[in-house]
Amino acid sequence: MRKLLVILGVPIDNLTMAEALDRCDEFIAVGRSTGRLHQIATVNADFVVNALHDPELRRILQEADMATADGMPLVWASRLLGGPLPGRVTGADMVPALAERAAQRGYSIFFLGAREGVAAKAAAILQERYPGLRVAGVLSPPPSSVLEMDRSVVEAVKAAQPDILLVAFGNPKQEKWIRMYAHELRVPIAIGVGGTFDMIVGVTKRAPLWMQRSGLEWVYRLIQEPRRLWKRYVHDFVYFGYFFARQWWAMQRGRALSMVPVALPSAPEQPPAPPTPTVPWPVLAVGVRLEAGNLEPFNQAAYQLLETSPYLILDLSATQFLDSSALGALVALAKRARTQGGDLFFLNVQEPILRILDLLHLNRFFEQFPDLPSVAAWIIQQQQPVPTVLASDHGWTIIPAPRLFDATTAPTVLEQVSAALNKAARVVIDCSGTTFMASAGMATLVKLDRLAREQGSALRIAGCSPDVLRTLQLVKLDLVLAIFPDVRAATTAPVVTSHVAAEGA
Repeated sequence: MRKLLVILGVPIDNLTMAEALDRCDEFIAVGRSTGRLHQIATVNADFVVNALHDPELRRILQEADMATADGMPLVWASRLLGGPLPGRVTGADMVPALAERAAQRGYSIFFLGAREGVAAKAAAILQERYPGLRVAGVLSPPPSSVLEMDRSVVEAVKAAQPDILLVAFGNPKQEKWIRMYAHELRVPIAIGVGGTFDMIVGVTKRAPLWMQRSGLEWVYRLIQEPRRLWKRYVHDFVYFGYFFARQWWAMQRGRALSMVPVALPSAPEQPPAPPTPTVPWPVLAVGVRLEAGNLEPFNQAAYQLLETSPYLILDLSATQFLDSSALGALVALAKRARTQGGDLFFLNVQEPILRILDLLHLNRFFEQFPDLPSVAAWIIQQQQPVPTVLASDHGWTIIPAPRLFDATTAPTVLEQVSAALNKAARVVIDCSGTTFMASAGMATLVKLDRLAREQGSALRIAGCSPDVLRTLQLVKLDLVLAIFPDVRAATTAPVVTSHVAAEGA
């Protein structure tokens, strides 16, 4: 089972380089047999700060199959949170190590991104360093946004059928691109590697080993590229420091700084009995506190239950505190359940836990319900066919957007809305139930907006949550799409034929 520590809402795997490589072997074995892509992120402080402002990136990192600590600030933070990471597992170190492993075991690697010629030179250097390394392909597409990148890039990767895809587009573009096409690439592993190709070929030089080990590599990079990096480092230092202090203080208030198990009192408090199940899915009661000292028995019980059911309900009615390690364990549980086609549910969450989830931006990652009938209703609804189209009294066709508007659900939305627009209908896409908007979802909205204009019809987006609206604003789609606060506003506002103005954004 994965051992994770949550830092500012981003789960970081607690592992060494050797353990990371062993997990890559497992990913490749599974990917070769099933076609499933495993996304790996090498996370530094800049990733974490970007995720604070970018809901799409945050969700991608939360759902990554492996997220390693690329920067020393994360290692230092883990020590203060009481769950010390063994050290950095950086992209600059992982790529050569993975190339060596690939040469030994016959894996093929595709080098994607970086400036023209850099990826090819990096591939050649690694082939020379590790004889027998198979390069499935090399491609450095011209710069463009995720939504505008040429489709031929995807086709080139699919045709090459690599075992490992290294994507050097920079964060967050590389993470979003991988997530956008994960369902169709059929590559066992995809890793966002940032500027690693530049380091391999010597365009960017790495700091001396003593600076790397002492956490001063950022100083060395700043000296090399002061104009490009100083603003980013100042920004990251301020935001990371401020929000980490808030997390640390929350953990301190719960007296969860130490991971050392404490001696139990003579009469330990027993966790409350779970409610009498009225649903066919297992219910596991969590005690007053879930932290590093009592995490192992909880994990054993939870994973045993997931062996019998893809769904697991956690009764948090008595729980008052979760430390950073416990939150990481819950993220890992949710990931396992969702991989099996199920989910993890929180039942009757108390105010202290709600505050922690909100602070660490995990409130929308976990599904939360007040009672068991609500959980049952949600599962039954998710198992139903796609909702039928609803017609309003104002001549608009209302189509509900999916809860997760990503590459998996986007084709259905595209088909439904296109059919309505082709009938000259005016369409409102109701996003009130959408908790996550991925790049694939945004690309679909752009296509549909263009189709509506070509047909002389109208498309409006309604009911966006703050996270969804923020995601659209980051790529300036709020200036392109007609966005309204709710369905009523979208169906009653007059249509401007020359230009559908964005409202409510």
